[in-house]
Amino acid sequence: MKPSSLMSMALLAMAAVTQISFAADSAGCEGGGFQVLGRSGAQNTTVPANMVSTVFRVQGKYVQFDVDAATFGIRNYTLTGAPNALDITGGMATQVFDSKMPDHRGLALTGDVSVSLSSSADIVLTRTGPGLTMKIQAKDCANGGLFQMEVARADETKTLFTHILAQSAFYFDNRNFRDREGDQVPYKDTFIKVASRINFGNDYSMKFVGRDSPQFADRVAEPLCTNNILTRFGTYARVQHCGGVSQWWVASGGRMGQVMGEDATEVAPPATACTHKCQAQNQTRGGSTVLGFPFPVAPADRLQPRMP
Repeated sequence: MKPSSLMSMALLAMAAVTQISFAADSAGCEGGGFQVLGRSGAQNTTVPANMVSTVFRVQGKYVQFDVDAATFGIRNYTLTGAPNALDITGGMATQVFDSKMPDHRGLALTGDVSVSLSSSADIVLTRTGPGLTMKIQAKDCANGGLFQMEVARADETKTLFTHILAQSAFYFDNRNFRDREGDQVPYKDTFIKVASRINFGNDYSMKFVGRDSPQFADRVAEPLCTNNILTRFGTYARVQHCGGVSQWWVASGGRMGQVMGEDATEVAPPATACTHKCQAQNQTRGGSTVLGFPFPVAPADRLQPRMP
């Protein structure tokens, strides 16, 4: 099969999985909206490649981050702390991720940048290069499903994504989930089994919590970050996950999302593929059990070491 045909298939696959957690309502998004590459307000436009700087800022009321134009990796993902009833920062600018970088193994994005800005505070950025397409979706809200990054490759191989948390943030094994592991809890009109949950948080915002949300992606277990976590049964579970970084093999057409706040501690099935008007997460608000998280997080549940 020709590379162009493979790329078309990958793009179709990308379109079919774009779903993590954008809420359908505007709660937490009041007054939100992004500015990027000199554009703002609801529009669909294209920015010529020669007008795209090496690194550019995506600036919102509640969210801001920088984009590396050649890879569509991001740096300095920050919640601004702007006033909102659903704020999880305590009103402080709070860096969440230092970076989220895909390893394209020599490929680069070189084309024009497609920009879609909506009146509902979301943005979609797309760029292509030889054998490669990347898409970023983000929402300018105080919490919820705020971000996702998708990749499609003509050779249909997987891409390694590396997520590095801000220095003040850390991954932890959520004790509220671990102590309910195996229980059946309500989900919509049925029940769902509680599994263990890895979240990230910090030590100064009691509502600040998030999680990585994969689809067609597998986390890389890190033996150098082996943690023994006490279970409800008095035994220990081995968790090979570092405290400040995670890595993921993402299939061509797959994605990595980011969920913040209450949605990050709900018991719900993984996101399902969608084929029409896809957004960043299945809308389960009001239909699932929220277990929350302990604050502060106990030292025994904080994943160590920070880096391998």
